[in-house]
Amino acid sequence: MEMDIKEQLKVAIDNKTKPLGALGVLETIATQIGTLQNTIRPTLNNPHIVVFASDHGIAIEGVSAYPTEVTKQMVLNFLNGGAAINVFCKQNNIQLKIVDAGVKADFEPHDNLFISKPKNGTANMLNQPAMTEDELKFSLESGKKIVQKIHQKNCNVIGFGEMGIGNTSSASLITATILNIPVEICTGKGTGLTDEKLKSKIEILQKVQAKHQTKTTEDILMNYGGFEIAQIAGAILEAQQLGMTILIDGFIVTSALLVAHQFNNAVLENCIFCTQSEEQGHHKALDFLGVSPVLKLGLRLGEGTGCAVAFPIIQSAVNFLNEMASFEQANVSR
Repeated sequence: MEMDIKEQLKVAIDNKTKPLGALGVLETIATQIGTLQNTIRPTLNNPHIVVFASDHGIAIEGVSAYPTEVTKQMVLNFLNGGAAINVFCKQNNIQLKIVDAGVKADFEPHDNLFISKPKNGTANMLNQPAMTEDELKFSLESGKKIVQKIHQKNCNVIGFGEMGIGNTSSASLITATILNIPVEICTGKGTGLTDEKLKSKIEILQKVQAKHQTKTTEDILMNYGGFEIAQIAGAILEAQQLGMTILIDGFIVTSALLVAHQFNNAVLENCIFCTQSEEQGHHKALDFLGVSPVLKLGLRLGEGTGCAVAFPIIQSAVNFLNEMASFEQANVSR
């Protein structure tokens, strides 16, 4: 009887010149990627990280320590190579692409920029749903198309990051709703709010939640936004369909993954959770999904930085599987 791919991978890994299980999480990652690619010799080709940026109408309520203009300024910083994500992508030879998914600004064309937005920023969800049904459809479709374009460049591993002043508010509401827990348990200081401002943020989010009815997964995105989160959800769904390895960053990207998971729970098979953010809502989401992050470094930056920093570890998992000698090859006694 022929062994299935998981059994083949177990035999290959257990035959490497090491004690059983001695490479720990690297063995788990190697098994996951090998299973996805249906081979005992998997490869990570042309890795990409895509940072989706958008503005949030709720930012006007003071839920962030930074003004809205920072979203635009950071997009320019990404395009000019000056942000943390640029440094880590360059270090690890990862292609970086930026998406204007709904920034309150207009950008000049740039080789590393996709401009794909329904409008400049979501509505203020304290007063009305963050987006319309048409804007949601556009955003899900946009994320999907961007992944298709990148996949055509012989890319089989993709990470997602985000930028958007106010987006931890959206992530908190999405996470609380899907996990069915109080929003205050999912709400943290985001970009560095004071205790007083955090209290105010929680009160605002409780009002937002009381205002909206969420019967479907689509309702969650329409009510709470943001455009970048909806595009990442669409992108994750498409990357799973294409059999890509998906690198998940921190709290906001995980909230998009929670949405994608509601649409298709098979997405988890493709996802590697790169980091556990300092945001308490992220801990709750990872527990809910029953997954362990590769890194716990106290990161809370977003931008896909967790994906970029974890990438060499993920590469190591693939490399040992491909390059390490077996007991037979090395003439080592068991």
